[in-house]
Amino acid sequence: QVQLVESGGGLVQAGGSLRLSCAASGRTLSSYVVDWFRQAPGKEREFVAGVSPSGARTRYADSVKGRFTVSRDNAKNTALLRMNSLKPEDTAVYYCAARSGIVEVQRSEYDSWGQGTQVTVSS
Repeated sequence: QVQLVESGGGLVQAGGSLRLSCAASGRTLSSYVVDWFRQAPGKEREFVAGVSPSGARTRYADSVKGRFTVSRDNAKNTALLRMNSLKPEDTAVYYCAARSGIVEVQRSEYDSWGQGTQVTVSS
């Protein structure tokens, strides 16, 4: 089973940028779709972005389109989420998760989840 660890979270002012990393171990990440989710206090977890195993195809939530970019570096067994033009409403714990299937079709079953990394955007 693949194990995932997120990093790169922190405190940033509105309009700033952060880059989150999702590092995999145990198995190669290249055979998995990697999705990013976030959960703000008192809210349900929501999908943010996903990337196909090759990195060629991506999918985004409407709320982050044009601001966030998801990618992956299979040679480094890592997925990335670049977040620009951050807003206070982007404040949440961000998680990466690995699954089978295709990136365009959301699934409820995941092979692995990371522990999350906190992103806080101040106004």
